[in-house]
Amino acid sequence: MSQQQDFLRDAMRRLNLTRDAFSARLGVRRRALDTWLLPADSSESRSMPEMVERFVAEILQHESRNTDGAASNAPQRPLVQRISAEGKPQLLSVSQFDRDSLEDLFRVVDVMQPVARRQKVTRVLEGAVLGSLFFEASTRTRVSFGSAFCRLGGSVCDTTGFTFSSMAKGESIYDTSRVMSGYVDVLVVRHPEQGSVAEFARATNIPVINAGDGPGEHPSQAILDLYTIQREFSRLGKLVDGTHVAMVGDLKYGRTVHSLIKLLSLYRNLKFTLIAPASLEMPAHLLELVASHGHVIEQTPSLEDGLRGADVVYATRIQKERFAGEEIEGYTPEFQVRKALVDAVCKPDTILMHPLPRDGRPGANDLSVDLNHDPRLAIFRQTDNGIAVRMALFAVLLGVEHQVARSMRDAGWRSPSLVGPDDAVFDGLD
Repeated sequence: MSQQQDFLRDAMRRLNLTRDAFSARLGVRRRALDTWLLPADSSESRSMPEMVERFVAEILQHESRNTDGAASNAPQRPLVQRISAEGKPQLLSVSQFDRDSLEDLFRVVDVMQPVARRQKVTRVLEGAVLGSLFFEASTRTRVSFGSAFCRLGGSVCDTTGFTFSSMAKGESIYDTSRVMSGYVDVLVVRHPEQGSVAEFARATNIPVINAGDGPGEHPSQAILDLYTIQREFSRLGKLVDGTHVAMVGDLKYGRTVHSLIKLLSLYRNLKFTLIAPASLEMPAHLLELVASHGHVIEQTPSLEDGLRGADVVYATRIQKERFAGEEIEGYTPEFQVRKALVDAVCKPDTILMHPLPRDGRPGANDLSVDLNHDPRLAIFRQTDNGIAVRMALFAVLLGVEHQVARSMRDAGWRSPSLVGPDDAVFDGLD
C-alpha cells in the first residue's frame, strides 16, 4: 500500500496537479483517490484498481514524451551526477539543484519513508561510517543526520565543538579533511564560518554534506522544508506554484531561509512576504535572485500585515551568535507568531513552519508554544521528514538509492503510529 501511495503522490508531483485536478484527469471521484492515498492501516484505505494504475502510467509516459521529445530516448544521467559539486558527490549548496533533480530526489525520499517511520528496516549502508564534524553546537541536525545514517545500516563517529579538534592546535582545514577522509566514508560538517565547508570538500573526494556554514546555507534543511510543504499541500489540494510564502524573523543571518528561498525560486509565480525589522532584512543578492525568476517580493516590518493571506508562514529565531557587536533594533516581542494573531489574519489551512530550535519562553519573539495543539503547526512533521530526506541524500551520494526498496524487511520491534501524544493525523501522511 505504501508503494501505491508513493506512486500516486509521485504522479501528482510530476504532472503538477492537485488532488481535485488529478482525480478529474483520471475520471474518478475525489473520494476514491483519497482512499487510495490513505495509509495501509486505515480502515478506509482501498487498493487502486490495476486498470487505474496502468492509466496513470500511460499518462506519465505520454507527458514525458511531450515534454522531452526526442531527448526522452537519451539515457538520463544518474541523479548524483546531476547534483554534484565540481564533479564530486557532495552537497554544499541548494544551487546544485534544479526543479527536475529536486523532484527526482523527492521520489527517493518517498521510498525512504517506511524506514524513517520505523515500519521497515534496510542495511544498504552496512559497514559504512559517517564522520559527523560539528564545530558549532547542534542537537537536532547532528542527531537527525546520525539517525538517518544508522537507519540505512551505517555507523557514526560523532564529534561536537571546536576544542575537541586538532584545528584548535593550528591544524588546517585541508589536513583535517584529508585525515578524516581516511577514517570515514562520508563527512557531514557544520562550521561557524561561511565557505568553510566548501574548503573541507575541496580537500577530499568522499561525499561531504554541508550541515550549516555560518550565515551561509543549510541545504538539507531547505530540502526537507520544501518536501514538507509539498506533502502538506498534497493533503490540502494545493500546488507550490502560485503560493504565498511569508518569512518571519532574522532574514539577514538565518541560513535556513537563505537556502529555502533559493529552492522555492525554482517554482513559478510565487509571492514572498518578508517580515523583519530593517536591521534583519534579507540580503540584497537573494532579493535579486528571487526577482530574476519573476516572483513577487514584499517587505514589511508589520507582522500582522505580512501574515495576512499567506499559505505558508516560515518563522525563524534570531541568530544571536551571528552578531558581532551589532545592535538588534526593532525586533520586539511584537514579532511573536502567536495563536490569537494566526487565528485573526491567517487562513484555516495556512501551514506554520520553523527550522527549530524555537524560543518557547513567554513573550519571546518567535513561534509561540500556544500553537502546539493547532493542526496548522507543521514543525514536528518537518523534523520527522528530515530523517527520510537525509537518508535519501546519503543513499544518492553513496549510490545505493536503487537498492533500498528491494532490501527492506519489516521492523522487528513495535513502534507507535504517532510519535508524539499531541500529533495530528492527516490523510495519506500518517
